[in-house]
Amino acid sequence: MGHAKLQSIHLHPVKACRGVSPREADVEPWGLAGDRRWVLIDDRGKVVTQRQRPRLALAAAELLPGGGVRLSAPGMDPLTVPVPRPVGTVPMEIFRDKVEAVLAEDDAAHLWFSEFLGADVRLAHMDDPGTRRPLDPEYSLPGETVSFADGYPLLLTTAASLDALNSLIEESDHAGEGPLPMNRFRPNVVVSGTTAWAEDDWSRIAIGDVAFRVPKKCGRCVVTTTDQETAERGREPLHTLGRHRRVDGKLVFGQNLVPLSGGTIRVGDPVTILG
Repeated sequence: MGHAKLQSIHLHPVKACRGVSPREADVEPWGLAGDRRWVLIDDRGKVVTQRQRPRLALAAAELLPGGGVRLSAPGMDPLTVPVPRPVGTVPMEIFRDKVEAVLAEDDAAHLWFSEFLGADVRLAHMDDPGTRRPLDPEYSLPGETVSFADGYPLLLTTAASLDALNSLIEESDHAGEGPLPMNRFRPNVVVSGTTAWAEDDWSRIAIGDVAFRVPKKCGRCVVTTTDQETAERGREPLHTLGRHRRVDGKLVFGQNLVPLSGGTIRVGDPVTILG
């Protein structure tokens, strides 16, 4: 193992939109500060992601001081959206979780995304991530919560595993789709200096001096087949993951993380395997 280190950090201020790659990030109990605190919901209150709307890959959200976001997308005027005052919540559903969220105060935010997607959506903010959404009880400790991420506070991938996966894609029927970039997997932290698939066996790690537990591997969905530059869909990596990385009925790539302590992580930090 030896010299594993943090290669890059990725934040997605609005779930499903293009994110940012800072040099450092603060670790909060429910995820990286500013990551996936905003989400889109449809007219029934259900979460809208690239699963339904791959075009969201083309919309960028930049984090502003205080937690607001600046939105930009092809053909759209940029829009700044401040954090809404906690004047009341609306019910929404993210996968099977029922969660309360606060709608953006200005209708301009809802109209901006609705125009961009050609569908009626609203932009909502998680006001109190410490209480709104508990983790899956099967894999969590009491009191652990998560933002609007798919399931866990952070997602980790390794550069070596992506290289190995791209080698398998090159040998597949869809070799023309590879090599795939890491942004297909929308991780929060990318680790270099490991062997391929080393992360499969981790149960606790530290990035710099921040400790995490590793509750379960990440099952992948159709979003990974979406080119994040063009929003076009292909067959990979799900085709190849299905042949080589099927675990308990899921196609897995990467590991979920739950923080055990707070602190700041920085690109270049050593990554230590604790168990």
